[in-house]
Amino acid sequence: MAHQIDRARSWKDYIPFGLAHTKPRHFRDMARVVVDNADNLPYAWKVLSKGVCDGCALGTTGLRDWTIEGTHLCMTRLNLLRLNTMPAFDEAILCDAKKLAVTSNSDLRQLGRIPFPFVRERGDAGFRRISWEDAVERIAQRIRSTTPERIAFFLTSRAITNETYYVAQKVARFLGTNNVDNAARLCHSPSTGAMKHALGVAATTCSYKDWWKSDLIVFFGSNPANDQPVSMKYLHEAKKNGATVVLVNPYREPGMERYWVPSTPSSALFGTAITDYWFDVAQGGDIAFLYGVIKMILEAGWYDTTFVRDHSAEFEDLQRAAQGLQWEDLEKSSGLSRQSMLEMAELVRDANTGVFVWSMGITQHRYGGDAVQMILNLGLLKGFVGRDGCGLMPIRGHSGVQGGAEMGAYSTALPGGLPINEDNVAKLSEAYGFKVPDQRGLTAPEMVEAASRGDLDLLYCVGGNFLRTLPDPKYVEEALRKVPLRVHQDIMLSDQLFIEPNEEVILLPSKTRYEQDDGGTQTSTERRVMFSPELPRQLGEARAEWRALRSIAAAVDSERASAFACSSGQEIRNEIADVIPMYEGIQNLREAGDAFQYGGPHLGAGWKFATADGKAHFRPVDVPAAHPDDGTFELSTRRGKQFNSMIYAEVDPLTGAARDAVFMNPDDAAALHLRSGDTITLVNDQGRLEGRVFPAPIARGSLQVHWPEGNILIATGVADTLGGVPDYNARVRVEA
Repeated sequence: MAHQIDRARSWKDYIPFGLAHTKPRHFRDMARVVVDNADNLPYAWKVLSKGVCDGCALGTTGLRDWTIEGTHLCMTRLNLLRLNTMPAFDEAILCDAKKLAVTSNSDLRQLGRIPFPFVRERGDAGFRRISWEDAVERIAQRIRSTTPERIAFFLTSRAITNETYYVAQKVARFLGTNNVDNAARLCHSPSTGAMKHALGVAATTCSYKDWWKSDLIVFFGSNPANDQPVSMKYLHEAKKNGATVVLVNPYREPGMERYWVPSTPSSALFGTAITDYWFDVAQGGDIAFLYGVIKMILEAGWYDTTFVRDHSAEFEDLQRAAQGLQWEDLEKSSGLSRQSMLEMAELVRDANTGVFVWSMGITQHRYGGDAVQMILNLGLLKGFVGRDGCGLMPIRGHSGVQGGAEMGAYSTALPGGLPINEDNVAKLSEAYGFKVPDQRGLTAPEMVEAASRGDLDLLYCVGGNFLRTLPDPKYVEEALRKVPLRVHQDIMLSDQLFIEPNEEVILLPSKTRYEQDDGGTQTSTERRVMFSPELPRQLGEARAEWRALRSIAAAVDSERASAFACSSGQEIRNEIADVIPMYEGIQNLREAGDAFQYGGPHLGAGWKFATADGKAHFRPVDVPAAHPDDGTFELSTRRGKQFNSMIYAEVDPLTGAARDAVFMNPDDAAALHLRSGDTITLVNDQGRLEGRVFPAPIARGSLQVHWPEGNILIATGVADTLGGVPDYNARVRVEA
């Protein structure tokens, strides 16, 4: 059965600021941030008071947003602040690459910003400084000496602006390749595919205000308390307005049970009770659980008949698929009882409005796109789209990622998310004045696979760290070592930079979002395009990321360079508005606080959808096989106190778990004669990971370990067919 959260308060709940609880110490951590940035406090204040947040994709400008009055700030943004204020490192530290290669990424960050271009050639002990002109010519010469299909560009989500994404994809296509991809490939690409089919759009359909107008908010495989902490203020307001909050997740996330919002006095003192119901679905059991809920709703007739009849298509296909499934099979695959499915169905039945939110617990599976489709199927049954208090929301974890694919920095789509086909390629070629390639490019994982085969001569990375973010780091390291030229355009050092060069590795120093020439824009989870003004600061010879990319195109083909345009931030925004109609208005953003929400408050408003027939589309999917009863466990990876792969603490303040924790159900631990803190080894054909038993409220048969440490157990080459995101789950044995 579902777990209804007990609201009875204990003596600990009456101690101010949650001092008796395992929780973040917001005010202590804020003081530490001040100390860490003491050498550049005036600039730090400029970033916080004038810039658009470079943390998660909820999007604040300065200390405010467009949803709730008052100060809006979170520790994710404050933890990232030092990346924007730190000085440059002493170039002498790059002389010994082997020493840096075994230095933790946390310690590498503390060394400072990359100030100049550097090169390391095969056989060199370290990097040496070179001029920008030399660096650009080396890269251009490599591109001229190979063919377009043997070069690739990848962009992380690290505070990258829409302007940089746009110029990067244009550079790639100017050079004749669609091998350009971004970090969205590794998180919400399955959402893109499923939502395009169902709704004709690839973004959240609602606004944040809908959270606190809603009767029911359901989080599927999503933990905003850790990944988007600023959103907890929205949930605090939603709870005040009477919303029921449901968590469908293998682990009962403590931050989602009670959270202390530091900028809301009542919550800062005594916390806010968030989740009302927890459905402890088995790892990977979401599709079966959702089918059970849908089956209940269909059999009882609890769906919106008007919406289904007049505004949807393929309903009968879903109905037949659900009718053909057996309850026993759904229970076994989901790890939940038929009664639990009924309880969830009743919650959906009783809600007039609902917002369904999901994240990487849903998408980072080999069947992630199908799981997203099932969430959409359930939401569409009640018409939870296109109206106040309703929404289907793939919540984003990083500030730059929503705009990446929309700008066209995506190997499987053109600017505006258009498919790569003859008509769209012809129109874009006409707009650009050069021929755009018409073949799909390599996705981020496929770039590494191509490198492993020896099919890549140049890999150009704007930020990112494949060594930590992709499965099987040993395989990734061996693959990257085969690339003749790797270019890393970044603001800081990471261990990926110190993989031995095949021929050359070039480092290019980047300006931050806030230093970017002419300012820049970011698109939030709710589709709000926000302007962040240039906050002048010149560190060494760092260049705006879009300007560095543009210089590569000009150096490769100077005769055609005049056709490229995009010579200023304003010119880039003007072109974006021309090429991507939904971004009309971006050219008018010039001051701090300037913003617009493309598509308006709701996509699908009036129940009119951007599909070919104007209707929302259901789609049945296959139910994954139940996990075998062979004594193995289903392992997934989770985040702790970190931002992407940047780890900020060895102990997660929300769970109390150290980085080597293996989250395990106490009954599973008892069956294996294990106690808290016991050393165990997780083993599969991929590798071995040592950790310590951390008893936790998690579904039986499921284990969780921290990411990226757990990547050594994750196999490469296994991905969701709809979006290409790697499957970050594995079957493992437990050895004491």
